[in-house]
Amino acid sequence: MGRLGILAIACVIISRTAFAASWQENLDEFLALSGHRNFIVVSDSAYPLHSGQGIRTIKVELPHLEILEHVITSVKRAQHVKGVIYLDRELDFVGEAYAPGIGSFRDQLKQLLSGQNVRILNHIEIIEKLDSVSKVFSVLVLKTDLTMPYTSVFIELDAGYWSSRAEADLRGRMCCASSQEQKHCIETCALQSD
Repeated sequence: MGRLGILAIACVIISRTAFAASWQENLDEFLALSGHRNFIVVSDSAYPLHSGQGIRTIKVELPHLEILEHVITSVKRAQHVKGVIYLDRELDFVGEAYAPGIGSFRDQLKQLLSGQNVRILNHIEIIEKLDSVSKVFSVLVLKTDLTMPYTSVFIELDAGYWSSRAEADLRGRMCCASSQEQKHCIETCALQSD
């Protein structure tokens, strides 16, 4: 092999390495700037390119579950956010006859998501939620080469240092502070703090 051939191979290796680092750097930057209501999507190859300004799509040339594992680890490391994971309800009903390997994928996904906050919704409900959110908040889509239907994973970021229980308690206290009906409000506050 001549010098030109070696140079071409070196360029391919360098460009793939730089490309792989690029999506990771984009993810790290996105996480650093994001907060509750932002989304990260690890999508299959047929996931559409959104036209909304709030959605940024990056093509990643690595296996779907490898990307997802990296994203989950990165979200866990970020102290200011935590992830709520959404999966398509349809995924549980896709058969091997139409998507060979889907059973193995589901098993691996289940293992990867063990211990995570996972919610199952119909695909259209997740897309509508994403569409609504992207009008105001940023969404990062990491698009993979996976060719199985309903395998995209949607991660909604939430505040990592504030719980829904703390928020409900706060809202109850605010209600009590401004309510004209003090007796009713005090009972409501007592119920919310239990």
